[in-house]
Amino acid sequence: MSFLAIARAARAVRPAFARRFASGFAPYTPRRSYRTAAWGTAAFGAAAALVATTTQTIYCDVPVVAEVAEETVVDPATSIAFPKVMRIPATIKIPPMELVGLGVRTVSFLGVKVYSVGFYADLNNPNIKITEGMSPEEKIQEIVRNTSCVIRIVPTRNTSYTHLRDAWVRALSARIAVASKEEALSEQTAIKVSASMRLLKSLFPNSPLKKETPLDVFLSAPLPDKQRPLVFRDLGSIEDDWLTAEFVLNYFDSAASPSPALKKSVFERLADFPNKS
Repeated sequence: MSFLAIARAARAVRPAFARRFASGFAPYTPRRSYRTAAWGTAAFGAAAALVATTTQTIYCDVPVVAEVAEETVVDPATSIAFPKVMRIPATIKIPPMELVGLGVRTVSFLGVKVYSVGFYADLNNPNIKITEGMSPEEKIQEIVRNTSCVIRIVPTRNTSYTHLRDAWVRALSARIAVASKEEALSEQTAIKVSASMRLLKSLFPNSPLKKETPLDVFLSAPLPDKQRPLVFRDLGSIEDDWLTAEFVLNYFDSAASPSPALKKSVFERLADFPNKS
């Protein structure tokens, strides 16, 4: 049986939003400085392409992108470097995304460093309508809701996927509770969000995520007549217009951001955007 036939059979028995995407390449080797603007595996680019298009064709010819030395920005709190520009190899064109800001996540009163996090976005998307006088909070809302973004997580110590999952689920549950209290969720949207939360919980394996191994989370630009996908590299995706945007916006929450340092860095960058070169 050909690969295409197997792929078609797999798609027939699994919902599109529940497909998992696994890399067929060698495991990623952690390194202190990530001097590459390409994704860790071409397979992730293929995954992003699959969920970001309505076509049913499965492409198998995504090339492996070699690492290329790129200018980086170092998180001063962890000495972890992030490429200034991120490019996703895919069968459909995904514009380069620039690093908007970065910061560290800490926990407990001791300030234990958990991970560095970078926020990338396609700031050249013409659908972004930022006007003079908008606050950084309004600008980040406009960016996240109208263009493609990436959250890159790089652990500073060995952790686990379930540890990250539990933190994300708690944060999203809190945002759902607030939206429900404010009657900002319709009954239909609430039902969809509930199903998406169950799927989100199922994506993460009970396995370790090693120190300095990046985990990239790609939010597609809005798609016509299609729920917006959020892709977790090598793990899978969810498709939900409300929940996927809220996942990213959680990092810029006014009171409960997982990384106040990231929020500060991004807001400083956006203070005079788009005038700043």
